[in-house]
Amino acid sequence: MNREKDKLKALGHKTEFSTNYDPSVLETFENFHKENDYWVELLCPEFTTLCPITGQPDFAEIRIRYIPDVRMVESKSLKLYLFSFRNHGDFHEDCVNIIMKDLIKLMDPRYIEVYGLFVPRGGIAIHPFANYGRPGTKFERLAEERLFRREL
Repeated sequence: MNREKDKLKALGHKTEFSTNYDPSVLETFENFHKENDYWVELLCPEFTTLCPITGQPDFAEIRIRYIPDVRMVESKSLKLYLFSFRNHGDFHEDCVNIIMKDLIKLMDPRYIEVYGLFVPRGGIAIHPFANYGRPGTKFERLAEERLFRREL
């Protein structure tokens, strides 16, 4: 029987997902355009984590925007990393800051911001925003401007 999925090589073998927080799955690749300042935007519309108090699931869209330097995050590893929050219990604000700090440690970007658009629970939506600009550079000033000019 001729099956279409047997012809697909890009999908590779079955993916193993960690359901507990695991930054070790993150990988990078070389930025071939280091001489340019440019934005990379990564959207994860199906992020899930657990409330650390009630254990109830929380759902969000995580938006990551960064200006790379030497290294860039590999998208499949990012997917596996974000999936690893599925059984992890942290507040929304913690998740956003943990993601940002792990990505800074991983790739040392010129600038990065992480925005979480969490689905309302109990009638309140929480949308935490965290950012970072490399100290002593124009990106530090960019981080300050973007933080203070956030719209409600």
